[in-house]
Amino acid sequence: MRQTLAAALVLIAGPAFAGGSFSFDSLDGGTYDSADWAGHPVLVVNTASLCGFTPQYEGLQDLHERYGAEGLIVLAVPSDDFKQELATDAQVKDFCAMTFDLTLPMTTITPVRGDAAHPFYRWLAEDHGFTPSWNFNKVLIAPDGSVAATFGSMTKPLSTAITGAIETMLSAD
Repeated sequence: MRQTLAAALVLIAGPAFAGGSFSFDSLDGGTYDSADWAGHPVLVVNTASLCGFTPQYEGLQDLHERYGAEGLIVLAVPSDDFKQELATDAQVKDFCAMTFDLTLPMTTITPVRGDAAHPFYRWLAEDHGFTPSWNFNKVLIAPDGSVAATFGSMTKPLSTAITGAIETMLSAD
């Protein structure tokens, strides 16, 4: 079964996803199909443009540039669940491009908590007990589609906890 929403996010298809892959709207138009990223590690981060953690975009872009050619997918998921996102997808896109020169994949603004949460985040909550407690929570998905690790806002993208896990997954290929 393919799940599609007009909201955004991406994940990889794998045994941890009952029924198949997710599909999500890209901030640049079109959609991301998680099946396209099967076999790759994916770092999914719920983001916000007006948050004290917003400078972490620099670290996310660095991860994208450092490990993208080796197969890492870094996905930013703008969300207004904590009331710190800009009003429109166009404003988010402009802000991220002009402030951080982001080239990593980004989704449209999407809910990550509660009844309106994207199916990926509902899956995380229901099957893995993880719900973002604030902006810039991170979920590392292993190449087999399983949740490898979750990290809170305080864990910076370039921390050894995150880079070490990513490097281990990339070296296993």
